[in-house]
Amino acid sequence: MAGRIVVARKFPPNVVAKAKAEFDALIADRVLSMPELFQACRDHKAEGLMFSGGGQSLTAENLADLPAGVKIAATCSVGFDHIDVPACKARGLIVTNTPEVLTGCTADTAFTLLLCAARRFGEYFRVMHEQGGWKAMGAAPLGTRVHGKRLGIFGFGRIGQAVADRGRGFGMRILYHDVARKIPEQEKGAEFFAKLEDMLPHCDFLSLHADFNARTAKIINARTLSLLPKGAVFVNAARGGLVDEDALHDALTNGHLAAAGLDVFQKEPEFDTRFASLSNVFLTPHVGSATHETRDAMGFRALDNLAAVLGGGAPIDPLWR
Repeated sequence: MAGRIVVARKFPPNVVAKAKAEFDALIADRVLSMPELFQACRDHKAEGLMFSGGGQSLTAENLADLPAGVKIAATCSVGFDHIDVPACKARGLIVTNTPEVLTGCTADTAFTLLLCAARRFGEYFRVMHEQGGWKAMGAAPLGTRVHGKRLGIFGFGRIGQAVADRGRGFGMRILYHDVARKIPEQEKGAEFFAKLEDMLPHCDFLSLHADFNARTAKIINARTLSLLPKGAVFVNAARGGLVDEDALHDALTNGHLAAAGLDVFQKEPEFDTRFASLSNVFLTPHVGSATHETRDAMGFRALDNLAAVLGGGAPIDPLWR
């Protein structure tokens, strides 16, 4: 046994089996609130905990209630905006995430959103499943061609680069903005823009893959959306906090944007229901990594981080050093 841990929410069966086999694990059967999680850690005398976002967060305020015996908190996610990393560092709590293992599936989701939004597949789905098919539709509403267009990517890390690969398969010209230019092997011919504002006027499609932080909060707003060409398609499978949702709604209803595909929202698990009423928006409920293979891989990676630290070694994916 690698140590005593609390698994703070329901995870896939393969992940639970690994946790039980390798740790003295207390497994929750639902999403624990943070007070419940901290109490479970006390009761179980836990040295580590495994959790994720969606209502579970580590903040400067609640860290004061975390039992002193907890050495590591492993989030089962690549994003970590639900973790106050500096506060964890100040407390000496090791925090880890699960990069790399969800890249492919999240990129698949982003490109699915792009295709479905551009080609109006949400409307076609409703016609076939809810309205009786062709007769109810009349003349088919026309979408936007994808192949051969310009794809702008904001955030060119692993997922952004994987989305670029998918775009190349459609003959798209790839543009990107990030805090620094990537090496040629990562760019694969993509065109770098040092300023987001300089890239936007050249984007037929814009897909977000940046981290959410103080610099990027609501970076997609009325001003930046206005820089996109009229008729552009917008995709967000990164973080809802990157977007001013009022400005996005305006751009979708005043005709500036042709369509949007959204997997993430500002106030999850709630979302702005105005978007559900728009025929030119394709929505999914934050399911970028929602496959059996990827959710297992994420859980395994989080458990591997716990095992490394509780076994006396270094974390695999530390969020601070």
